[in-house]
Amino acid sequence: METIPHWVKDYPNGTPVHVDPTRYQSINQMFDNACQKFAILPAFTNMGQTLSYGELDRLSGAFAAFLQSLPGMAPGERIALMMPNLLQYPVAIFGALRAGLVVVNVNPLYTERELEHQLKDSGARAILVLENFASKVQNVRAASGLQHVMVTQVGDMLSPPKRLLTNLAVKHVKKMVPPWKMDDALQFRDALAAGKKIPRTAVKLNLDSIAFLQYTGGTTGVSKGVILTHSNIVSNVLQCGSWIGETLREGEEIVLTPLPLYHVFSLVANCLTFMTLGGLNVLITNPKDLPAFVQTMKTYPWTVMTGVNTLYNALANTPGFGPDCARAAKLSIGAGAAMLRPVMERWTQLTKAPLIEGYGLSESTAGVCINPPGRPRLGLVGIPLPSTEVRIQAEDGSTCPAGEAGEIEVRGPQVMRGYWGRPAETAEALSREGWLKTGDIGTMDADGWVAITDRKKDMIIVSGFNVYPAEIEAVVSTHPGVLEAAAIGMGDTRSGEAVKLFVVRKDPNLTTQDLLAHCESNLTRYKIPKLIEFRDELPKTPVGKILRRALREETV
Repeated sequence: METIPHWVKDYPNGTPVHVDPTRYQSINQMFDNACQKFAILPAFTNMGQTLSYGELDRLSGAFAAFLQSLPGMAPGERIALMMPNLLQYPVAIFGALRAGLVVVNVNPLYTERELEHQLKDSGARAILVLENFASKVQNVRAASGLQHVMVTQVGDMLSPPKRLLTNLAVKHVKKMVPPWKMDDALQFRDALAAGKKIPRTAVKLNLDSIAFLQYTGGTTGVSKGVILTHSNIVSNVLQCGSWIGETLREGEEIVLTPLPLYHVFSLVANCLTFMTLGGLNVLITNPKDLPAFVQTMKTYPWTVMTGVNTLYNALANTPGFGPDCARAAKLSIGAGAAMLRPVMERWTQLTKAPLIEGYGLSESTAGVCINPPGRPRLGLVGIPLPSTEVRIQAEDGSTCPAGEAGEIEVRGPQVMRGYWGRPAETAEALSREGWLKTGDIGTMDADGWVAITDRKKDMIIVSGFNVYPAEIEAVVSTHPGVLEAAAIGMGDTRSGEAVKLFVVRKDPNLTTQDLLAHCESNLTRYKIPKLIEFRDELPKTPVGKILRRALREETV
């Protein structure tokens, strides 16, 4: 007899205990169903141009046919996609999958060293790159083994007059395109035109087929390719969809998509989950342009937004942001990094809609835990999704009692197959029973609610006591004069390690003494920062996660 997890009692109404990954045989079948069901509805919009589901179906089909015509691009080969959020991205993703290829998402801000590593490690035979980054591809191509290079320009999916003006402005006025030259490079628009004239061959995929190589961010050393199958993706989409099903309505939702689609959170939560709902994705190409972002929020009556703590914080502090930016908002979702209470409270107050926190990682496709939309608990990342098991493990391998911190381990259909070409690392991360060691430290209470304490690697040990940077940052961020904060460990002759704090001020008059007094009122003595450094900004990943690693490297 099946044991029902105790946290199920807190599930949203209508959410099942389990999902059935065999409901679809592949992402492609899920995509085909959505395009047929919602053909006339808008699917993606960007820079004033909108693609319907029917148009996305036709364009991705043409791209798939073109890819199949290229030498060496048999099903199972890898294709890299390297661009920000533009309409080209969903066309390319679904085109590649429909051609039976494996998508390798590439951060366009990678250095040439990082790009070369990912292309070589994945064995990518082809790449579609935004022209702004083509020079990087040119410089690593010989060493990477790339056979086919396709290039697109920012305005390629826009109507003719705007397309020409946009591409000219990007290249010649803003001078955002470094010189490059690859004589055999193919233009994306030419590829689409050619593909429309070529019959597409139906490919046989199943749930065990690989869909994505989702590379970890490289913050822990050499970037590794996470193998995500069609089953992993379908399962996580069904899990996420069942969670918000009672809150959202088919064909009526508009989701703001500021996080790049090359990030697994945005890929699954926005691009794919809302596709099954017939939702409209508003693609934000440059979320760092906060005034333009705020204007977009006023233009579109968005109902859902996903983001990270730093983005919500930045928007809430942008002039012009207010209730008119969220007049139709139903829900905001935060993940990717710890959400801080002051940010969540202010965002909820301004938008009049809940901001719920979730938890996941590339190795679990995207989602593991999330707060119920109607009953979020600040400071917690929620309860496990359907078909998901979570346990907290002590150093000796035993399961921690409720409330005690340990390493979070996850088991479920969304857990990766392993790391591409790295059997040793795979064996270290995945047990024979299918448990994924996340490397995250957290607790689970008696009701199954999970809190993240910190990453193992970020833990600071002061005189034998464990200090978690996230706790320090959460306390410091409650000071009204603080905009952002990051804590790291530094060497100390007396205590082994001590806390160093980096702060971006909201109040220019904020002093070290002010912060120390605040910390002394809220933290145990050994947790109080020994050194405080004020910065104009903190280093971040493209999705807005603060890079403690970069700060540590500077401190050494």
